[in-house]
Amino acid sequence: MEADKKPRLPRSPWSDLPLDIGGLVFSRLPRYADRTAFALVCPQWRDAARQQVLTLPLPVLALPDGTFYSIFYPKLYSFPGCGFAGYESVCGSWLVFPRDDGCFLVNPFSRASFMLPALSSVRLRPPNAVAKWSLEDGSQVADPYTTWMHINTSEKLHISKLLLCSPNLVAALVGTGHTSQILMCQPGASSWSVRAYDQCKGFEDMAFYQGKLYAIANDENLLVVNISQDHSTGDPQVSRIRQIIKGEPWYPAVSEDNTMCCKKLYLVESHGVLLMARRAILCRVPGPGAVPSEVVPGMSGFEVFKADLEHSQWVKVSTVGDDQLLFLGRRCSRAMSVSQYGLPGDYILFLDDDEENRMDYCYDRENTSFGAYKMGSDGVLFPHPYISWKLCDEMRLAAWLFPRDR
Repeated sequence: MEADKKPRLPRSPWSDLPLDIGGLVFSRLPRYADRTAFALVCPQWRDAARQQVLTLPLPVLALPDGTFYSIFYPKLYSFPGCGFAGYESVCGSWLVFPRDDGCFLVNPFSRASFMLPALSSVRLRPPNAVAKWSLEDGSQVADPYTTWMHINTSEKLHISKLLLCSPNLVAALVGTGHTSQILMCQPGASSWSVRAYDQCKGFEDMAFYQGKLYAIANDENLLVVNISQDHSTGDPQVSRIRQIIKGEPWYPAVSEDNTMCCKKLYLVESHGVLLMARRAILCRVPGPGAVPSEVVPGMSGFEVFKADLEHSQWVKVSTVGDDQLLFLGRRCSRAMSVSQYGLPGDYILFLDDDEENRMDYCYDRENTSFGAYKMGSDGVLFPHPYISWKLCDEMRLAAWLFPRDR
């Protein structure tokens, strides 16, 4: 009997899996949660995951309660080992958690993290800046216009947009809702920097494009933000903001049929071109003078324009590309090539992620999802029956999260 026993072959531990084979296995995993779990097995597998060069994966839809969806995979999932509920903004592949001592950023895919300064720690330029006021009809108004000094103590102050432009540059739109200002710092710095007397604007979005920071407000003027270094600290700071494209905007107005168009603007780079996407939302109103709680949004449509920087103009385009999807959100937007995934292009995927303290209307439905707009079409699709969430303040911060940010 002993002679009939076959010799037992030695088994190599999983940690001995060659890096190239481990990287191949890693690249075949379709779900981001599986990739995260792969990297948690052991240091060798983590190295294999880090060394693998991947095609830019499709984004995840993140909800503030810690739920994550892959929009092309019909199941929700959580990241192994921890939860990420309670974030208050998203920046590329980073979730942002404001704290009393600063902003804590964590990447749920790599588990990397770092800190940014608290909004209470802002270096003024000039350092002795004060708010200036005047009296009009017995009321105190900002003079000559609203600046950082008029909004910096507001309880409504929050980060509405955060951009990691480079390893040494972070830009943020910080404000109270309808008005905001551009702040800058570098990761790990002790304070933000702001030009205290620059006029606050109704900023809609920012984008870092070809090494420069661009911003757009509701007037659709494209602004370029010139950046310099503080001579004493080496920290980045705004040196000048100038207009390079004058917009031709339209503003909400009630029509004779008691409808009104509201809009949202987004900046996104696609195929080396800076695009402005304008979302028009047809709303029902009871009549002139209606307050936002009486305005009900209806159908949406989109127009897309490319920035012709040479001729300082917006040029309308009829397509974003047969292989391109635009993922638009107030906190994070990206354009992606999707032909390698076998997905149709020339679509815009968007969220009802309204800005805090900046609601122009009030929804009459309980739930929402992401919408899909085919360029040149007349309507919007809601393509995923498994993904929806409640339209409430707690879930307002739904956002696109990109596993491999540029």
